[in-house]
Amino acid sequence: MRTHGWGGAPPSNDDEAIRRIKDATHRCVAEHGGSTSIAHVAGELGISRQTVYRYFPSTEALLIAAAMEGTRPFLARLSRRLRHIADPGEALVEAVTYMIGQVEKEPYLRLLLDVRGGRSLLRSVTSDTARAVGRSLLDRSAVDWEASGIGPEQRNELIEWTLRVVQSFLLDPGDPVRGPAELRGFLRRWLAPCVEAAAARPASGGPRVAS
Repeated sequence: MRTHGWGGAPPSNDDEAIRRIKDATHRCVAEHGGSTSIAHVAGELGISRQTVYRYFPSTEALLIAAAMEGTRPFLARLSRRLRHIADPGEALVEAVTYMIGQVEKEPYLRLLLDVRGGRSLLRSVTSDTARAVGRSLLDRSAVDWEASGIGPEQRNELIEWTLRVVQSFLLDPGDPVRGPAELRGFLRRWLAPCVEAAAARPASGGPRVAS
């Protein structure tokens, strides 16, 4: 570990170094948004880029690590909105509506999901990071997914599908753009019935056969 830089007070161990790098990343994202680079973070801390690379192999790895931490306040607010919703379709309607409405206000949510600027950290909605975000979303609701007939395999597909829906709306919000109430109505008509239909079918995709 380098003994210079760090504002004259080098970290005492690697855990502290990682924490301070993430804190600096939060400040840089607040200022630079999606253009944040390791050079910005290194400059904020007064250290070399190589020092940052010791802990994070790339700008993307650093931003993903910071984003997973930086989205926690958003997820906490989402949890409060979903904690009384036990219906699977309605839970997804509310989650998607709220996420789309918050993207412009949440720099890390924008980095993770918004592909309009050409730099989304979730370029693949089937990536491990995307699945982690999606699992957090589903786990915030009061839905008993197993009792609803949506098992682990279907939930993985539902996570992917939900993220694809969100990214689609971010790419093309519509003309005119729907307000929250209009978007909820649209999603209740088309998204919620799909979730209900999935709950009525086994993971293989075939119709359930009455015994």
